[in-house]
Amino acid sequence: MSAWLLVVLVSVAALSMPVVAAAVGPDAATTRQPGVSPGQAVSAGQVGATCDYPGLYEDAIGSVVQVSRAEGEGSGFVYRTADGNGTSYVLTNQHVVGDAGAVTVRFKEGEYGTGSVVGRDAYADLAVVRVDGTPAYADPLPIAGSVPRPGRGVAAIGSPFGLAGTVTHGIVSGVNRSMPTDSGFAVPDVVQTDAPINPGNSGGPLLACDGTVVGVNTAGVQAAVGENVGFAISAPLIRRVAPALIDAGEVDWPYLGVRSVDATPAVAEANGLAIARGVVVAETIEGGPAAGVLQPSGEVQTVRGQPVPTGGDVIVGIDGRRVDTGEDLSSYLATESAPGDVVSLSVIRDGDRQQVNVTLGERPAPGTTGDG
Repeated sequence: MSAWLLVVLVSVAALSMPVVAAAVGPDAATTRQPGVSPGQAVSAGQVGATCDYPGLYEDAIGSVVQVSRAEGEGSGFVYRTADGNGTSYVLTNQHVVGDAGAVTVRFKEGEYGTGSVVGRDAYADLAVVRVDGTPAYADPLPIAGSVPRPGRGVAAIGSPFGLAGTVTHGIVSGVNRSMPTDSGFAVPDVVQTDAPINPGNSGGPLLACDGTVVGVNTAGVQAAVGENVGFAISAPLIRRVAPALIDAGEVDWPYLGVRSVDATPAVAEANGLAIARGVVVAETIEGGPAAGVLQPSGEVQTVRGQPVPTGGDVIVGIDGRRVDTGEDLSSYLATESAPGDVVSLSVIRDGDRQQVNVTLGERPAPGTTGDG
């Protein structure tokens, strides 16, 4: 029996979690919409009151695959096809393919093919595999054009523990989450689901009831740590990353070059903020885009037994968008900006609100300094 691929995540209890697929449920679900064109952007979880899970499964299952290599296996789905030549591009997780140049792909009816990994990205935990000789029934799944609303019904299809063609269901528990990884960075703009998720589902689709992909199932919390907490890479990240991986094999991420902390009540008290909102610049990375432009914290105070940075800029907006937390800042940078863009930051500096422009750089490889 193969070893199902896992990735270690840091939980709030500082314990590791296996990466798996998301299983999610019918509450507040929406009606499936037949006939959505592959690649068409539509609103996630549109009108309706019930979810036709059998119909949703039948429409999608032909596009879902197993992806395996010597170290283990996961799931994936057909993201794009090339007209007339039987070539498809399968989307899966980066941790499913690892460093492999080729993987084995198995389709619904048992057809096997060797897939070439054309691109992978650790920051989004996504990878694309090119497969020649794709069965005609394996159509691309459409990617949602918006983030799903919490409470919407969703379904996950994949191969938990090697059980191909498994469907599970639940709801969207939350959006705009940051998912920590064992590499020291967090994946932004992640969808949270309430379903139990298991090894082998990683890379499979998280589907809204209209048949659109709202996420790529990625991680779940071990039962010993918590229950019904799973994560999926969001549709906005899919739309940004997958085409770049197909075209160039990599993604250029924007880089602000700061280490930051959220303005919790303790941080707000130490920095004289009227409300606990925004992101405090704890440090600017030497030579980074923000160095000499943003003001880093110069001191650390202890508030109710907690050390907090003081004196730094507090980022409360970016390009007219409100920033309440680090998740807001990271999601905007990941989905709305690119290296070379000039972003306008609203900051509170020494008690006054100011506008500061920063030209974004290109994010260094994982494991180097800086939050983003």
